[in-house]
Amino acid sequence: MRPLRRTEHDTRVEIMPLIDVVFLLLTFFIYAMVLMVRVEVLPVPFESYISGETATPKPAISITIAIDGNMYIGTTVVTLDELVESVRSKLTDKPESVLYLVMEDGHSVVDRGPLLTGAWDRLRAVNLEVFLVGSPSEEKLDATP
Repeated sequence: MRPLRRTEHDTRVEIMPLIDVVFLLLTFFIYAMVLMVRVEVLPVPFESYISGETATPKPAISITIAIDGNMYIGTTVVTLDELVESVRSKLTDKPESVLYLVMEDGHSVVDRGPLLTGAWDRLRAVNLEVFLVGSPSEEKLDATP
């Protein structure tokens, strides 16, 4: 009869699988706690007023001067000469629309200053009210002359 070969192995406790299980449980409990948080919002009833009216937003027509020097009305490319006719055709569809003149943010190779002043001048020459769109500046203007 052959003797069985047995090698003597030291008994070891592997710590890496234990750490994996602990982190899995920790992740589960953290996620469960996040889902248990309830946001309590107080219901605030609006007051009703006799003179109150429902606010209705006005439709907008945006005139955008892009970085590449193109001018857009909505998503349609127009030239400076076609601008007034294009705006008037949009205003015939929706006469209560508000005009917004927007310059795309970023540095341009094309000088967009003449496009901005030309568009503004042509729209104001036909008595159209135009609003400039921009972001608030961090700088404060000095009020002293």
